[in-house]
Amino acid sequence: MTTLRVLSAGPLSTVQDLGRPGFASVGVSRSGALDRAALALANRLVGNEQGAAGIEITVGGFSAVFDADVWIAVTGAWGPVTSAGRPIDVNHPVRLAAGELLEIGMAEAGLRYYLAVGGGIEVPAVLGSRSTDVLSGTGPAVLTDGVVLPLGSPHPESMRPVDISPWGRPDLGVVTVPLYVGPRADWFTAASIEALFTETWTLSPASNRVGARLDGTPLERSAVTIARGELPSEGMVAGGIQVPPSGSPTVLLADHPTTGGYPVIAVVASASLDRFAQLRPGQEIRFRHGR
Repeated sequence: MTTLRVLSAGPLSTVQDLGRPGFASVGVSRSGALDRAALALANRLVGNEQGAAGIEITVGGFSAVFDADVWIAVTGAWGPVTSAGRPIDVNHPVRLAAGELLEIGMAEAGLRYYLAVGGGIEVPAVLGSRSTDVLSGTGPAVLTDGVVLPLGSPHPESMRPVDISPWGRPDLGVVTVPLYVGPRADWFTAASIEALFTETWTLSPASNRVGARLDGTPLERSAVTIARGELPSEGMVAGGIQVPPSGSPTVLLADHPTTGGYPVIAVVASASLDRFAQLRPGQEIRFRHGR
């Protein structure tokens, strides 16, 4: 069996596929790649099924070697990537010889790289997925220096030449995301609802795979709901924007808890959540009304 040996795992690297839907009723979130489109692209470039397991690399500082010749692709964030010291292109398939050192440097745009290898990462599946859920601990462990990962067998004749990949550098400026008000918007003042769409929010450094915390003017609850006390716990979904008593909103991401007692003022549609995977701490976000 072909293997990948991680020499440096960087700040946070995990195995991710497209997640394990259908288990929220037993307290297990979907998890999976935060930037699903980037993982799917990387897999297509190396001839895998779009949902094959790859490696999500946060910030960079990752290096690895393979014990056989392999096709790889790196997508998502934008930064220096080298093979045996030679620069290689992101968003393109690259053939690596056995023993060549792959190094993924610190991201210059975006935040999360995705590494796909022909055949996929073949760690054991848990509840039908190879994704690491950092909140619940479900799935494979967070990658560490020296860990060896088994690879699957590439599909015969699966590689196709690719001249152009229609992906570029992730945005570094203000990112605008559509937002849908509800289901607990009535817990907040009219001024807070307006502030959601007029405020320029900043991604907090405390953000992670569980949620994107936003800094800005605190959102205030209405006097009526303050008198009610706390909301009983209810089901949560990725994209829900919870507002704790501090008033600082958090966009729930892939490893979110499946229940929560903070009111959800609005929801980011699933199709827009990939944008949050590539936001950098301190980057600005604006919301517009969804249609």
